[in-house]
Amino acid sequence: MKTPYQNIYNVLRLNRFIVLAVIIGGVLTCIVSLAMVIKLHKESINNAFVVNSDGSVIPLKMVQQNENLEVEVLSHLEQFHTYFYHIDASNYEKNLEKALWLGNSSVDALYRQKKSDGVYNRLLQYSLVQKVLKIESKIDIQKKTYRFETTVIFEINRGAIIDVYKLTTSGNIIHVDRNFPNNTHGLLITNFFENKLKKLEDYEN
Repeated sequence: MKTPYQNIYNVLRLNRFIVLAVIIGGVLTCIVSLAMVIKLHKESINNAFVVNSDGSVIPLKMVQQNENLEVEVLSHLEQFHTYFYHIDASNYEKNLEKALWLGNSSVDALYRQKKSDGVYNRLLQYSLVQKVLKIESKIDIQKKTYRFETTVIFEINRGAIIDVYKLTTSGNIIHVDRNFPNNTHGLLITNFFENKLKKLEDYEN
């Protein structure tokens, strides 16, 4: 013989089953959705898109950052040292402005020191041409703050006299947001220091 209490128990049992099924289904849905979001995020990081001239979107596969890191750091250092030391009366303001985008306050402090010492005034006064001949850099990218040491060979043309110098610089490089066209590599030179300057008596290219 069935009683009302038995009906209540059946209803409660059914309700509990339904609630558990809904909870389990919700959890599974969340897990699947999270997995899909993570997968989509990874795919979006590894792909870049450009718009073609006809308006179509073209996917470009990006190389892993670590594979490009050494090339980018070396290119950044070459670009900076070229801007900072390859100067003459006609381009020094433009080049130095570009160089200051590639380094932090340590670069700005060195620039201000050179300016107060009259380096750029002499450049204008005597129409000097300072030309970079060679740039070689050694880098350590094992740590997140990358250490570098760069050797710059440059000449100073005084008209009848041309002197060649060897300059060694050092510092660190950190990641920053890319800034087109001012800082295309998204790297910044810190703790920049001119270590040693030496005049080369017999230099051959």
